[in-house]
Amino acid sequence: MDQMTHEAHGRAADPHAGHKMSKSHGNHDRHAGHSVAMFRDKFWLSFALTIPVVFWSMDVQHWLGYAAPSFPGSRFIPAILGTVAFVYGGLVFIRGAWGELADRKPGMMTLISLAIIVAFGTSLAATLGLFEIEVWWELASLITIMVLGHWLEMRAISQARGALDALAALLPDTAERVSGSETQTVAVSELKVNDVVLVRPGTRVPADGAVVEGSADVDESMITGESRTVSKGPGGKVIAGTVASGGSLRVRVAAIGEETALSGIMRLAATAQASGSRTQALADRAAAILFYVAVASGAITLAYWWLSGDREHALIRAATVLIIAWPFCVLRHASNSATDFRQPTQPHDG
Repeated sequence: MDQMTHEAHGRAADPHAGHKMSKSHGNHDRHAGHSVAMFRDKFWLSFALTIPVVFWSMDVQHWLGYAAPSFPGSRFIPAILGTVAFVYGGLVFIRGAWGELADRKPGMMTLISLAIIVAFGTSLAATLGLFEIEVWWELASLITIMVLGHWLEMRAISQARGALDALAALLPDTAERVSGSETQTVAVSELKVNDVVLVRPGTRVPADGAVVEGSADVDESMITGESRTVSKGPGGKVIAGTVASGGSLRVRVAAIGEETALSGIMRLAATAQASGSRTQALADRAAAILFYVAVASGAITLAYWWLSGDREHALIRAATVLIIAWPFCVLRHASNSATDFRQPTQPHDG
């Protein structure tokens, strides 16, 4: 019992407890090991590889009515660069799909991996002369679009975490505690309820409390979103992290650590960031359902045409059914990015 009480007191006294919680949540999300820079680099290189793959694609040349320059080996450009794009940009999705399947929760990564693996296998078989169809340009374009979506999503998440860091930075590390006629500089974690602290002009309020002496204009924009300063005098309530100006205040501490309003905001933001939205959860479930639907539809298509005696077209049509499932992943990225992009602005809006 004493140990539990001590731990609870430690959490309450820690002024950055909400920020630490946000980091602990962040360490266990589905983006572990991913970074903005990684997906940025993957996108630009995949994009650079996709341009010649599309340009030398026979389908694109036929549709647009042009002829790409021909030289020895030029017909293998889509196959070579498409394979590089598959290995460099696609393996991250395959590793993600492996994790989803290991957890028995197929989702977006599994759906993307299914599409790119089938597209790669079909195109490779066509290059070797087994089929009359090749989708190298679709494969490279799909990988580039999916990497771009992950880059934008990771950037939005990074901005959201940066906003939480900015909130944590609002809390000062030390405070001037008043003892009689003297002041003593102490760590904010050492403050207790009913302590009186001195807040000088230009410094931040270390804890929630009430003004007992002095008057000042307090900037609460980082908490409330209101740009105008608020005049505070004896009896006025002040919030940890706000900035006093134009005078000094003596504040009697009413809440510390996790009990402060700022820590509550950080805790709510961290929880929202970790849990995601209902839209994201719905998209995840839809991706899992679509994965099973795509696999079942591909199997039925393959079986029907195979038993009909048209084995070559059976493989081509089954591959087509599996590949066309990937556009849903764009919707999944859109739901993620729209939700995550809003999170960075919330702390600044108050």
